[in-house]
Amino acid sequence: MLPHPPLLLITDRHQARTDLADVLAASFGAGLRWASVREKDLAPAEQVDLVRRLLPVAHAHGACLTLHGTAALALEAGADGVHLPSGADVNAARALLGPDTLIGLSVHSMAEVTAAPPSASYLVAGPAFETASKPGYGPALGPEGLAQLARATALPLLALGGLDRHTLLLCQDSGLAGAAVMGGVMRADDPAAEVRALLAALG
Repeated sequence: MLPHPPLLLITDRHQARTDLADVLAASFGAGLRWASVREKDLAPAEQVDLVRRLLPVAHAHGACLTLHGTAALALEAGADGVHLPSGADVNAARALLGPDTLIGLSVHSMAEVTAAPPSASYLVAGPAFETASKPGYGPALGPEGLAQLARATALPLLALGGLDRHTLLLCQDSGLAGAAVMGGVMRADDPAAEVRALLAALG
């Protein structure tokens, strides 16, 4: 079961205009209930410390906080789940973290979607549209490409990349379970307003 609403905010402290705790507090206050710490340039111990600092912010709003990284690091940090890179061993992560923990997997192709094990909680496909945050991950999938991937799996599929209130509306009939965002909220002067707009577009 995904957090509701199914909007995942991925952190990037280099793009954020203020401290991540402030960005997350504003976003959770606007209705967001799911964020993931993706600060892979930090040393593992620093990632653990950051997750532990942000967890109370999430839990105060009834929200989930996961970690983009390894299952072992997510377990050490006490995160509510882990998001794994494409090709990672989802079954091993599930064995370590237990049956009820959120475990996501990044996918970039039909082959990766169809190979994803049912032990995953959800998949994130991208890039949905052209994006400044994560260039170099292949051509944009677009609404039809996302729809093809969504039809190919029984797992909930989230789109990532170039998503804003306008592009989200283009994906309404793509069969997506939700969306993941990063730069638009991180760079926003008013993260709460941006989150409210995204949630409205998600419906």
